[in-house]
Amino acid sequence: MTAPATPVPPAPPRSDVSTGVGLAGLAGLAVWIAFCRSYPEIASALGLGGGLSGARGVLSGPYAALAAMLFTALPMAVWSVLVDKVHLRPSTGIDWSLKRPLPEVMPVAVIKLVGLWSTWALLAAFYTLGRWYWSGNYLFSMDVLSFAIFPLVILSVPYVIWLDRYLVEPRDGCFHFGAFVAGGGVAGRDQWDGAAIAKHWRAWAIKGFFGAFMISILPPGFAQVVEAQPAALLANPVEFIMLLVTLLFLVDVQIGTVGYLLTLRPLDSHIRSGNPFLAGWLAALLCYPPFVWGIIGPDNQILSYEYATPGWAHWFAGNTALLWAWGALLVFLTGIYAWATVVFGIRFSNLTYRGVLTNGPYRFTRHPAYLSKNLFWWASVLPFMVNGEGFLEPLRNCIFLLAVNAIYYWRARTEEAHLLAEDPKYAEYHAWMEAHGLVTAPLARLKRRLLGPGEARREDPQAFPAE
Repeated sequence: MTAPATPVPPAPPRSDVSTGVGLAGLAGLAVWIAFCRSYPEIASALGLGGGLSGARGVLSGPYAALAAMLFTALPMAVWSVLVDKVHLRPSTGIDWSLKRPLPEVMPVAVIKLVGLWSTWALLAAFYTLGRWYWSGNYLFSMDVLSFAIFPLVILSVPYVIWLDRYLVEPRDGCFHFGAFVAGGGVAGRDQWDGAAIAKHWRAWAIKGFFGAFMISILPPGFAQVVEAQPAALLANPVEFIMLLVTLLFLVDVQIGTVGYLLTLRPLDSHIRSGNPFLAGWLAALLCYPPFVWGIIGPDNQILSYEYATPGWAHWFAGNTALLWAWGALLVFLTGIYAWATVVFGIRFSNLTYRGVLTNGPYRFTRHPAYLSKNLFWWASVLPFMVNGEGFLEPLRNCIFLLAVNAIYYWRARTEEAHLLAEDPKYAEYHAWMEAHGLVTAPLARLKRRLLGPGEARREDPQAFPAE
């Protein structure tokens, strides 16, 4: 028996994240980048020494990249509270009129702190065991997290106690894990709930795994953007285009990293649930280190689609107009990818449900980031154009890139299954997109023609909304 179809609403439901949140973060990031690029002149004007002689250079180091998160996060948090007033939403689980007395709060808060600190200790053990965390860019993540743990432990005490005074249900997954630890596990089975602990750990596994990765990739792109001389690159379309692509990826990484780290209930940005489907985790993890290192990419990895492919700049060399035109396509695709992150504001993260997003590029397709990223790979790599003779390598490249595309399609479907199970609002959005989405609706009609209505309905009942 198939699930009932969702009626098509006259318009997409209102997004849980306003457009202004991401724009505020983007403005803050732009201000910080401008400051870092202008620092030699600023230092000279303030008489800080060195000036333009070279002793004072631009601020392009890894900790300047880390500081950029503050300039990105603070405007988004302020906008969320002062303009969108997200702290007053019922979805926060907070009732500001409660204000429980401290004696009532403390017993639960202590157990929650036990659960929180135990969670951090286990994540630290995971980082210690993971050999890949102690080489390359991950070393920066480990330095940052090692330094951050002490102030986090200290600040967590007043934060948990303060928040528990207003939470409608303070006995959350963190409390249940704390009860498990403090109560001796199975011996104290009547004090904790296994489902709540599983939900707690899905959220923290996502934060721990992806947070460390995002911090690790902050410095390279930031340094490249801050140190770049755009005017000098205008004569070289390839270098100028790639600088713009790097800038857009920097926007994606900076705002995305804030999203992973700023999961706070007062901002309504907490992780309401992590994806409970094993397939969703497998599809997502295949795309990130350390798993991706042996599966997707160049050289001898399993799904290598770049073998003997010099790429777009090589094949279009000598034709300036074509280089600019093709480069503009790559910038456009990267811009869609960055835009898809910016509109999340402080709620971006993989494998999570943190509200429903229906604005920005999500008004045209349910998965703008995946679509633009996969098209970017085809347009930049040109896997069917290789150095050397024969058809086998182009065929291999194309088949392997199609396999990568299939992984992202798999990710999209598992994410949809998660959100459809969590929120009726997403079911409304899903139905509206099938009928009216600029990109999604034509693809849905094509799918029905290829599979036939009956088979398509069995595969995805949500694709056939009730009239």
